[in-house]
Amino acid sequence: MSDLLTAVRAGQHRDVPALVLRLDRAGRRSALAGLKELRKEARGWEWQRQDKIRKALLVAGAGCNTGAAGCATWIGGRDLRSWSRSPYPLILVALGDRDPAWLGDLAHRLAAKSLNSEAEYTFISELARMAGCPIPTTDSLVEGWAERISTARWHRGSGRRVPLVDLLRSDPHVAVLAPRLFEMPELPSQIGWYDTPESLDQWPAALCALAAEGVLDRSHLVERCVTRLVRGGKTGDQRFFLTVLQQLNVTEDEEKNHLRDWMGMAADGISVVASHAQDVLTRLDARGELSTGDLAEVSGSVLFRREKKLVRAQLVLLGKVLSRDATAAGELLPVVAEAFGNEDIALQERALKLIARHLPADDALLREELSFSAAQLGPLHREAVTALFGAVGEDAPADGPYEELLPPVPVPSRLGPAPGTVAELVEQVAAQVKSRSWQGSTPGASAAASGISDFERTLDGLVRLSRTDRAALAEGLQEALAGEWYIEHGIDREPEPAYMTTAHALALVVSSLLGRLSHRSITEGKSRWTGTGTCAHAALNGVLLARAWEAAGAVQADRVPFLLATPTWHTGSLDAAELVERLRTYRRLGADPGPADFSQALLRVRRSGEWAAAEAAASLGTPEGDRLAAWIRADEPVAPVLRHGLTSDRPSAGNWWQRSAAGTRRVLLATKERLLIQQEFPRSFHWLGRPHTPQSRECYHWGADQCPHWTATLPEDGETLAAWLMPDLLHTADEGRRGGAWFLPPLMETGGAAGVALHLALAYGLGARHTEDRISAVDALLVLAAQGRLDTVLLGRELGVLVDHDLVKVNRLADAARTAAATGAYRTVLGMLAVALPTLLAYEKAPRGIGDLLAVAAECAERCGTEGTEPIVGLAATAGRKGSSQTVRQAARLLAVFPPAPASPPVPEFPPVTEEAR
Repeated sequence: MSDLLTAVRAGQHRDVPALVLRLDRAGRRSALAGLKELRKEARGWEWQRQDKIRKALLVAGAGCNTGAAGCATWIGGRDLRSWSRSPYPLILVALGDRDPAWLGDLAHRLAAKSLNSEAEYTFISELARMAGCPIPTTDSLVEGWAERISTARWHRGSGRRVPLVDLLRSDPHVAVLAPRLFEMPELPSQIGWYDTPESLDQWPAALCALAAEGVLDRSHLVERCVTRLVRGGKTGDQRFFLTVLQQLNVTEDEEKNHLRDWMGMAADGISVVASHAQDVLTRLDARGELSTGDLAEVSGSVLFRREKKLVRAQLVLLGKVLSRDATAAGELLPVVAEAFGNEDIALQERALKLIARHLPADDALLREELSFSAAQLGPLHREAVTALFGAVGEDAPADGPYEELLPPVPVPSRLGPAPGTVAELVEQVAAQVKSRSWQGSTPGASAAASGISDFERTLDGLVRLSRTDRAALAEGLQEALAGEWYIEHGIDREPEPAYMTTAHALALVVSSLLGRLSHRSITEGKSRWTGTGTCAHAALNGVLLARAWEAAGAVQADRVPFLLATPTWHTGSLDAAELVERLRTYRRLGADPGPADFSQALLRVRRSGEWAAAEAAASLGTPEGDRLAAWIRADEPVAPVLRHGLTSDRPSAGNWWQRSAAGTRRVLLATKERLLIQQEFPRSFHWLGRPHTPQSRECYHWGADQCPHWTATLPEDGETLAAWLMPDLLHTADEGRRGGAWFLPPLMETGGAAGVALHLALAYGLGARHTEDRISAVDALLVLAAQGRLDTVLLGRELGVLVDHDLVKVNRLADAARTAAATGAYRTVLGMLAVALPTLLAYEKAPRGIGDLLAVAAECAERCGTEGTEPIVGLAATAGRKGSSQTVRQAARLLAVFPPAPASPPVPEFPPVTEEAR
């Protein structure tokens, strides 16, 4: 046993299997106890020492565990899994004298864990071979198998690529594991990587070839593909199963047996799946195997879909059936009328013509039912509807004046007190330090607010309880955070401000509390210039880092009763009166406020109208009280924002725009200098007070998913923050970075005026590439409108500028406008579109998506009326063009409810850019 432990301590992993096999059962149990102690001891070593013995410790522990359950747990330990070359062959040798049943049990226990790499698959499959048992078929093992197949496609040594179908054909487990691919919640990433699905070197064709050869059960694959397509899932997975299904050449009997499944796919599947299901239903109808009732049922769902191609194809199918069987009109025509609610005028007209062609002359009840549905058609179709059904909706009672539907104004929620007990605080610290905030994530508005509230309460709790219950707090944190690198080893160098997160900040303070940071390290950390970043991300993170170093010194020196900058509200704002009371308590206790803590408190304090709080602060008779009073009375933004000075048709003097290498203009905003920040705040805050000309280039650590604390750093200066973070939104709209608009909703809850910066930020967000970013922008739009701070004219003007400079795509803007209108904010959406549309209608060649944008504007105008909205210049000319395109049709629809426009557009006037502004 001593020889084994000596070999493990020396990292001699190749000698371990032989030493294990020499031991009897009792000797292995005794050795295992020593290995457990060594494993526990190693957790406190330097990582180099840990790495040296890790492989030997893994092999020895696996060989000395006499129970399969304990052996599986040991092998799956996270602290033993950091190695470059697999130690599993050595483990197999160490287990060479075990009973086959025991090895089979171990194989199944390991397969049940999340061990999904090629090495684990090879190890478990070899265990199953040694045990003579079937290979396990867990999801993790199938993932490992897929990785093994993918890496084995290159013939080692020769560089020759082995065709995938040959590799699968020769694999002994393909008949068992390949069908499991169709049952997993998500496909392994390697499976969906193909460019030519018909190639036998790609997974779809290779699997179908094996099914044709009888290696795989073809009928089972058909059933599983259909089931997965009905169930839904990731788009890539759906496309894979559809590709396989199409290559399996489904028979007529199989199509008939899955009738209800095709109906479900057509109703709810992704576009390509729904289109395939429509084709199958069309073939079933041609063979007389689709009943009128089933057609009516599936059509009612398909006609509600947004894909115009699917709706058009369904109307074509309905038309064929009605032409063939006139008796089906009573059942199918009400379904056709569902298309009257579609936003596309061409589809509305197609449905109206279809009804006119097949409406029985002697069915009064059916005619009355259809006339009610036709009431939702706009004024453009009123003449055709009247000719078909007579006057529609004239006898309906008036609905009264239009009322805009907006969400409730966000009510600030007060932060709860800091955790008051050691147990509660330890739980909070552990949850945040171990959270995804180490790597960064993309929080939503509510998650961001919750995250910053939890962090601020926890940071304040650490400072408070470190004075009152230090020993118990240290013991609890030591146990809860065992294994965390920063907690175990401390921070021997300054964290990078660019990547600073709230989890790093807490880890730094906890390390200080546990004695892992020296007084010298903290002193050097506090004196470093932490705000060195050239971009807003690094600067805002630098403020957090400065606060963390200062808090680390506070818990070590034990002189600060609590933090001054802890917010009052979830937005990060701090009540001025509450800050005055905190300063009064500091004066009574003789405590000195930390410079970074107090500076952050000033940036967070509510200034507008807080004259009484300013008087109370001045009466404290302390330097901090005088600074607070002066800060409130000045009531100036941290950094004033300069307008860009652009119109949608011509640039003016003093533009704040840049041109990229490709020649695209980048509309951004500059901020002026604020000397007070540079003179009276710590060095880590000086970036905030410097003048900044906007930079359109991407900073090297780009990521609006870094920290939710940015908006809480300047919760009373939304305009300034919007100007600094504008490049993130520009790239979100231009290059398509996903998640870059997450901060827009919380940004709209910040204090201060809602000027050009907030509205330009909204404009970028509404034109973002990804749907989730546009939804964030729509949420922000509705929040600003509910607050009564939205200027639809300014927003429409900024949208026109961005479209005119090719920074926002019209079709994306139309999608965002449609989403906002669907919430009931019709007048808000119409107000901004009425200002933006003249710019788009003036183009000689209509931009892509203009028809969709006109459709949204038309629907809004029909719902809320045009009272108070200026006429749209160019609308009549567009509606009068030749042809029947979507743009012309929707322009005519909008013109039908809009008053005529003046002959020439008014030119927007901007104040001249003064030398001071320059």
